[in-house]
Amino acid sequence: MHNHGDLLVKLLRARRQSFIVERNWDLPEAEGMEYDQYDTPASRWIAIHENDEVLAGIRLTPTTARCGMYTYMIRDAQKGMLEDIPSDLLAFEAPIDQKIWESSRVFISKNTPSNKRRAVQLQLMLELIKTAKDLGADKLLGMVPALWPRWIGRLGLHAEPVGPVMEIEGMKVQVAMMDLHDAVH
Repeated sequence: MHNHGDLLVKLLRARRQSFIVERNWDLPEAEGMEYDQYDTPASRWIAIHENDEVLAGIRLTPTTARCGMYTYMIRDAQKGMLEDIPSDLLAFEAPIDQKIWESSRVFISKNTPSNKRRAVQLQLMLELIKTAKDLGADKLLGMVPALWPRWIGRLGLHAEPVGPVMEIEGMKVQVAMMDLHDAVH
């Protein structure tokens, strides 16, 4: 925070707008921000922004993270700790590996102009790849919209489905494992 001022606060406010206000998800919030038990010092956040406005964001959490009884969202869901996410979301035991990070809370702000949305999405994914690699990740595990195969290849990523398509909070989603070895950037 000492490097980026109040950008994290703006990111958490934009997440609240995207997930709680627009999607009507039942998530923790306080003082106009959305955050949960996975927003810990172990996590990293990416914000695509112009001036004071956050256009898109994502959270990265190592699969080795632990904060009290929590680890990371996909693993905790598999352990039955998250009532809104089915425990059978993953086809294998959730990994604990310093080279695998979880990506979560991905959003593009509704305020992002339509003529900039694709560029913002591409910038967000390129920053995700770069940041994950800089953190030592070889793979990313994430719950993504089930239509992910349409856009993932365009970004130079290789991903495989690692769980069933599910409906959560009115959206069809699926856990995918993304290999960063051949990714662009």
